[in-house]
Amino acid sequence: MLHDEGGAGVPILLLHGLMGSARTWSAQLDWLRGFGHVYTFDAAGHGRPAPVEPTTEAFVADLSAGIATITEPMVVIGHSMGALHGWMFAATRPERVRALVVEDIAPDFTGRTAADWAAMIELWPQPFPDAEAVLEYFGPVVGRYFLNSLRYEVDGYRLHGSVATFRGISEEWGLRDFWQQWRAVRVPVLLLEAEHGITPPGQMRQMAATHPDAEHVLVPGAGHLVHDEMPERYRTEVERFLRRVLVD
Repeated sequence: MLHDEGGAGVPILLLHGLMGSARTWSAQLDWLRGFGHVYTFDAAGHGRPAPVEPTTEAFVADLSAGIATITEPMVVIGHSMGALHGWMFAATRPERVRALVVEDIAPDFTGRTAADWAAMIELWPQPFPDAEAVLEYFGPVVGRYFLNSLRYEVDGYRLHGSVATFRGISEEWGLRDFWQQWRAVRVPVLLLEAEHGITPPGQMRQMAATHPDAEHVLVPGAGHLVHDEMPERYRTEVERFLRRVLVD
């Protein structure tokens, strides 16, 4: 579940979003190695068994156990679900986190449901026979995301987890908020918000306003996958942040 991607120095842990995988960070690995020792992680339920109860706390406990061999305080860079897990981990294990990058996720989605979204996934024409079929169905940006996530079998590409698991993860977000855990975070944070992402309006700006060392950056024109859709802007912002927080 934990993958050593090389580099030397401060540990940098990359956490993928819902329905992603460790491989979704492949385009960012080379330049991140210039800042430290890079690791990626496959979340539970994504190519391996999910917790019995798909609570955020259960996924974060799995994360904590899976990265136990990283003993030095790390920079945690997360996208969407991975960013939520990153700040939950930082709130409960502050001694293990040096800084955070939070990409397009907010603390409060209460009242939302994933029912329609899950039903749509059930209708995907799986297996996709080849990479071209994945790109044609999802488009170039989302298609690349899923090519790095779907499981390849003899008859083509399939989901690497159950729709029930993915729905359970996102449905929990509609039943509770995570403001308390966010307010417990004390390390420096870069908040990257996509103009056309999934976060409720104003929440990421409010996150910055309630944190003593958080900066909020709105990325104009970007969708939810900022690091894939606008990789140069993403790199510019993350490199600037890392240069600041990794100064000895």
